[in-house]
Amino acid sequence: MTSLPTSAQTSKAGNVRIDAWLWAIRAYKTRSAATTACRAGHVRINGNPVKASQSVIIGDTIRVRQPGFERILEVRRLIAKRVGAEAASHCFTDHTPERPAAPALGLPQRDRGAGRPTKKDRRDMQKLKGQ
Repeated sequence: MTSLPTSAQTSKAGNVRIDAWLWAIRAYKTRSAATTACRAGHVRINGNPVKASQSVIIGDTIRVRQPGFERILEVRRLIAKRVGAEAASHCFTDHTPERPAAPALGLPQRDRGAGRPTKKDRRDMQKLKGQ
C-alpha cells in the first residue's frame, strides 16, 4: 500500500465535521450524542445553528449548550479522531464564564465523620426546615 501524499492528507485534515470535532475534543461522550445535539439546535458556530455535517475551521467560535450551562469554545486545531484528554485540550480555547455557585439553603452542615445526628440535632434541623 502507498501512503497518501502530504497535500491529500492536509486537505482531508482541513475538512472536519462539527460532530466529529466535538466528539474528538471530548465535549460529548459519543459521536452520535454530538450529532443529536447538533440536530436539536444545541450547537452553534459563530452564532448560527448548524447541522452535524458542517465543517469547522480554525478560529470558529462554537457554543455548546449542555445541561445547566453553555460552553464557549474557540477552535485552535482540527482533529477528527478521538485523542487523550491532554492532547484534546490543546485543540480549543475555553472561553466559558465561571458558573455561579449554588445558593446555600441555610441548612446546617455536619462535620465529616461526626456520625449520625442525635435526636436533638434532628429536631433542630426540622425546626430550620419549618416542619
